[in-house]
Amino acid sequence: MGEAQEFFLDELQEVLPVGFDSESRGYQTATVVGEKIYAIGGSDDGVTLSISVRIFNKSTGKWVIPTMLGMKPAPCKGHSAVLLNKDRILILKRDAPPDDCTWFLEVDTPFVKEQKEILDTEVVAWSKGVKGEGPKPVVISGPSGVGKGTLITKLVNDFPSTFGFSVSHTTRAPRDKEKDGIHYHFTERSVMEKDTQDGKFLEFAHVHGNLYGTSIEAVEKVTDSGKRCILDIDVQGARSVKASSLEVISFFICPPSFEELEKRLRARGTETEEQVQNRLRNARAELEQGNSSGLFDHILVNGDLETCYGSLKKILGLDGSTNTGYQPSTKNIEIPAAAQSVFEMDQKVLIQCGSTELGKASNSLFVLDVSSLRGGAPGRTRGLNMYAIWKWPKNNRTTSKSHIETLE
Repeated sequence: MGEAQEFFLDELQEVLPVGFDSESRGYQTATVVGEKIYAIGGSDDGVTLSISVRIFNKSTGKWVIPTMLGMKPAPCKGHSAVLLNKDRILILKRDAPPDDCTWFLEVDTPFVKEQKEILDTEVVAWSKGVKGEGPKPVVISGPSGVGKGTLITKLVNDFPSTFGFSVSHTTRAPRDKEKDGIHYHFTERSVMEKDTQDGKFLEFAHVHGNLYGTSIEAVEKVTDSGKRCILDIDVQGARSVKASSLEVISFFICPPSFEELEKRLRARGTETEEQVQNRLRNARAELEQGNSSGLFDHILVNGDLETCYGSLKKILGLDGSTNTGYQPSTKNIEIPAAAQSVFEMDQKVLIQCGSTELGKASNSLFVLDVSSLRGGAPGRTRGLNMYAIWKWPKNNRTTSKSHIETLE
């Protein structure tokens, strides 16, 4: 594994550098990445271990508590750790439910490097691992009056089990009958400002003295449910999405002409002349950016609604003529509760497990394929695949690994 090693601190203290042990009590694993040792575990309350992180710099002999971004894992009874690609640590939580057992601690990914420069401090980022790729969210953008809202409504009405919307965040107070987590995620301004600085939001805006925004976690929850999240956002928001770890398919909707767009805006009769002129100025800027920047995957002209809608459905593989090859997988990786050790070999993580129950001694070997990882912090890391390749006989724990056979 090159420069990376995993140590169980209570067993292998002798291999760690001088100065490490003095502040490492309670930490379960340590992973070496160059001149840094990432100690993961936290204080032990006798039952669970919190998933906290500290970094020991071998060259200075000092500890650093990094800024942690992303959604932090819940405490567990223990974990194993292994370095992948020298930029992230795979964490396998023991005795955790299937939707909470596989995590990644990013230590040197592009997102972490960017955040280190922005925050000017040591940074790590958490990301939950999920089986399969998940349906890509759909970004639909375009100037006011172009008809994107009508297209979105038709998609949702025609395919209600396929599409879903993320719940936005806002700092304003709830109105009558509004419920937190359903209409909006209502939050404090200081919390939302901190989260935007930490890169947790795809896009956000100031509206009438309050903040509104779309968090990456809210979008990922829709994807976790097996639905494609639809994002109706402006060009600036689409640019933020493109710069994030989230993989989307994006559309920019154009009018057949600027004159036609002005005609549609005036026909609505809902704005004053000043508001119409302001929307037209914004529309010119959006049309210029949307058509010339290569920001969007597809540009559709909405001259005739049904024709434009038909093109949208065809690209999304919803008209019956296109096989997208996508089969949604919403199942989570289930790590055996008695996972004992992990080893990384050529984008495959070998997981050795053994029963801890008295009278039920056994040993098994599983493979976690990480060759097709997608996404990452502060969202999900998708593309995991796990399968069993070996099970030792109950009373034979010395069988040669050359006899590994795939379990049917």
